[in-house]
Amino acid sequence: MMTSTHDSLQEEIRKGGQVQAAEDALAGAAGALGYAVFPVDCARAKSKSAVLRAIATAVDFPEFFGGNLDALLDCLTATVLDQPGPGALLLLKDINGGEPALAEHLEDIMTTFADAAEYVRDNGKVLAYARL
Repeated sequence: MMTSTHDSLQEEIRKGGQVQAAEDALAGAAGALGYAVFPVDCARAKSKSAVLRAIATAVDFPEFFGGNLDALLDCLTATVLDQPGPGALLLLKDINGGEPALAEHLEDIMTTFADAAEYVRDNGKVLAYARL
């Protein structure tokens, strides 16, 4: 039997965009809905390019990934739209906004995720993401 917390978390994931909860709860709820779940380890990422590389590695972006925000948007949307299920959840773990080389770019990275979520929603899929 599902709990109301589990149900409400699944509803948040179905809406797409940024979600907040514990990693295990998010992964479990998304998996139960048939979403692809991509954990992204950003613990060592000290710059924008390092975060983009961590995302590209976790999601298995193509070799031609350009390593900039436009390429991130293109690859995120293509990845989600190519999923056989209803969408994808990316778990952005340990992004250190206190790193000077990363702090100034973090808002732009998160805006790119929001733009990708909106685009895939308009095309019948869901992108949910969480900063953990």
